[in-house]
Amino acid sequence: MTEIANPRAPVDVKAGAGDSTEGMGYLETLPRRLVTTYLPLAIIVFVLLFPFYWMALTSVKPDAQLLDMDTVNPFWTPTPTLKHYYVLLFETEYPRWLWNTMYIAVGATILSLVSSVFAAYAIVRLRYRGAQWIGGAIFLAYLVPPSILFIPLSTVIYNYGLFDTTLALILVYPTILIPFATWLLMGYFKTIPFELEECALIDGASRWQILTKIVLPLAVPGLISAFIFCFTLCWNEFIYALTFISSSPSKTVPVAIVTAFTDGDVYRWGSIMAGALFGSLPLVILYAFFVEHYVAAMTGAVKE
Repeated sequence: MTEIANPRAPVDVKAGAGDSTEGMGYLETLPRRLVTTYLPLAIIVFVLLFPFYWMALTSVKPDAQLLDMDTVNPFWTPTPTLKHYYVLLFETEYPRWLWNTMYIAVGATILSLVSSVFAAYAIVRLRYRGAQWIGGAIFLAYLVPPSILFIPLSTVIYNYGLFDTTLALILVYPTILIPFATWLLMGYFKTIPFELEECALIDGASRWQILTKIVLPLAVPGLISAFIFCFTLCWNEFIYALTFISSSPSKTVPVAIVTAFTDGDVYRWGSIMAGALFGSLPLVILYAFFVEHYVAAMTGAVKE
């Protein structure tokens, strides 16, 4: 007769635990953890944070210590000052530049996201010949350098009378934002089960209702990721902002702080670093709140 196992028989816990932890067994000792985990992480953190430390340090150094590397410790200042921040905020149009950057980044990002959502959904869900080829062609458009496009785009902007206006950048930035955002949302839309849309179609829902009530609520992490990417690229963009904007009240932060604090071949590094540090805070706050959604959406897009 077949022997029936006793359900109350003791189970070898050590054997099961050994199988599940075998892959991480090399981290049991402190020297191995130090070499394989803590030391690489410390190097990465140092490489990532040192530029911000140097930028913050330069922004509070007195003018006499900015270029003096012999008598003063270059990695520390005993007499910090807020002079550069005062010059930045009260003796320039920096608040106006910051508002221009925010206005342009938000406007271009919203315009790009709306276009990318429609394009990505049409390529992934609507069945027509050549859909995948169109998706690949859209992504290849992202690989075209902006330095090649700004010459023909400047002609278009000038002919439409939009030169030296913030609207010019709002309309131009989507040319570099839509391709990547479309590719990112395509990968995320593919992770949403198509059976949900089939059930909605059977119940009589339209494509617009499916997109707004089913797909978009499920694709919130992907939308957040695309928003962060587009917003960051708009915030830091330099070539188009330098080409299409000439008057100081309409400039964005990346261009304005360079042109305002450069006197010929003399760079006022304290004010430049103060402007760069102050201008990077919105991006830091944005990433701090939505980094988990950003990583989740990137993982879904790459997986496809």
